Amino acid sequence: MSRYLVTGGAGYVGSVVAAHLLEAGHRVTVLDDLSTGFREGVPAGAEFVQGRIQDAGTVLDASFDGVLHLAASSQVGESVVDPEKYWRNNVAGSLELISAMRAAGVRKLVFSSTAATYGEPESVPIAETARTAPTNTYGATKLAVDHLITSEAVAHGLAAVSLRYFNVAGAYGAYGERHDPESHLIPLVFQAALGQREHIAVYGDDYPTPDGTCIRDYIHVADLAEAHLLALDAAAPGEHLICNLGNGSGFSVREVIESVRRVTGREIPVRTVGRRAGDPAVLVASAERAHQALGWTPRRPNLDDIVADAWKFTLEHPA
Repeated sequence: MSRYLVTGGAGYVGSVVAAHLLEAGHRVTVLDDLSTGFREGVPAGAEFVQGRIQDAGTVLDASFDGVLHLAASSQVGESVVDPEKYWRNNVAGSLELISAMRAAGVRKLVFSSTAATYGEPESVPIAETARTAPTNTYGATKLAVDHLITSEAVAHGLAAVSLRYFNVAGAYGAYGERHDPESHLIPLVFQAALGQREHIAVYGDDYPTPDGTCIRDYIHVADLAEAHLLALDAAAPGEHLICNLGNGSGFSVREVIESVRRVTGREIPVRTVGRRAGDPAVLVASAERAHQALGWTPRRPNLDDIVADAWKFTLEHPA
C-alpha cells in the first residue's frame, strides 16, 4: 500500500482518479479548495484537506509516496481575459507544490497536462514530438509547468509523468462532470436534451471533415484514471515522461449529437452558427507512447458507452 496526495481530487477527473487509487488499495489524501470541485466528489475513504495548491507544504511529509497533481484553473476562454489568474494558480501554484515535494522528500509526480499545449496541429494524429504552440493562456501555463517539471527532474531527480488529455468524457459511478459554467460538448447537449437550453449550437459545418463539423478525440474518464495509476508505476527518477491520452480516433460534433439522441431517446434542437476563431478541424491523439511506455490501452472507446455513462450520472445528479 502506498500513500498519495491528489490535488484537485474533488473535481471531475480528480475524483475518479482518487476513487481508482482507493480501489487499488492505496491511502489517499485529497487537497482541493472547492472553487470548482465538490465536497461530495471526494471518495469515501479519502482524507480531505480544503486548501490551495500553495498549501501543499502543510500536508506533505515523508509518509507520502507521490503526488497526482490535477488542480488547475482550466477554462480556456477565461484564461484569455484573466491571464494573471492562470499564471498565478497553474504555474506559481505548481512551483510551490514541487518545492514542497522536494522539502518533504516526495519524489514522484503525475501531472495533469493537456492537448492545448500543442495549439493548432500541423498534422494528425498528434504525437508528443509535435510542435508545442498553445493558442491560449491555459495551454501556455500547462506547457510552462511541463517545462518546470523537466527542469526539476534533471536538477533534483524527480520521477515524473505528464499526461496530456484530449477530450475527457463519461462518468464513473457517483463521479462525473458538472462544471459551472459548462463548456464541454456532451454535457451541453444533455442540457438541450433536458430542455435547459433552447438548442445546441454547432460552430461551423463547412470544415474539411466528412460531415463538415469539427472532429475531436473523446476518452472515457475511467480510462484516463487508469492511465494515472500506470504512470505512477512507470515514473523513473531523473526522467520526465510525457504521454498523450486519447482514443486515437475522433468523433464529429454531429456524431456526438446523434449519439446523445440514441442514448437519451430525446430530440436535440440544433442551430448551426459561424465558426469560432481558432477551432482546428481535427484534433486526434496518437497514444502510441502511452501504450508502449505505460502499457495503457483505452478499454471504453465506444462513443455511445461514454455518453450513456455520462447521461446516467446527469440524471442521478441534477444540477
